[in-house]
Amino acid sequence: MHILLPPSEKKAVAQDGPPLDPAALSFPELRPVRERMLETLAEVSRRADAAEVLGLPAGQAAEALARNRALREAPALPAAELYTGVLYDNLAVGELDLARAAEQIVIFSGLWGALRLTDRVPPYRLAMGVTLPGEGRVSALWRPALKEALRPDGLVVDMRSGPYMAAWRAPRPAVAVRVFRERILDGAPQRTVVSHMAKATRGRVAHDLIKAGASPETPEELLKAVTDLGYAAELDGAHLDVILPG
Repeated sequence: MHILLPPSEKKAVAQDGPPLDPAALSFPELRPVRERMLETLAEVSRRADAAEVLGLPAGQAAEALARNRALREAPALPAAELYTGVLYDNLAVGELDLARAAEQIVIFSGLWGALRLTDRVPPYRLAMGVTLPGEGRVSALWRPALKEALRPDGLVVDMRSGPYMAAWRAPRPAVAVRVFRERILDGAPQRTVVSHMAKATRGRVAHDLIKAGASPETPEELLKAVTDLGYAAELDGAHLDVILPG
């Protein structure tokens, strides 16, 4: 089983430690595109319109751009510590066997392409949906390299958001995890898509599957593993729908 996760906009910062070593990262086939992205992002982050190009909120732009310009020198930290926010809070890597989690989780990134939890990188800001001047949309730039580098065997459990799915389509067998809230209105069940709780639920489901040592090989086995863990869930084609009570 391979669990695919998006990154998080919120990131931790290391106060000291070794800088980035591109040669040490997982998926070494991605290094040429990583180097290209590093150079392009640093250049873009020096532009007067950098915040607009990168889609950065005004209150976060100055700090984010400074980090983007210092990627080669800044202290790096493991992806397991770098990414914060609601999904990663609920993933709670510190409660898991890190070696097992690193084998099963792949984090997609606009700057790095794909990472393992143990890969050490500095904090940055580059979303997969950004269009870089003179280069194009980040997801499209990554697509050929990711297609060559990622060849998973076994079931893929896809918890990524849309822009990250656009960078690499998971081969079958693959199941995309959706999260709905169900309420009873006028005696009939009504389901709505949730956002904040979807991130939390995906993180918790990933945590629980890894902690339980689950190794489903088919969508049906994944459904059984998730329901055995206490979730209300059902299969809908290539989707696993997790249902939260209203």
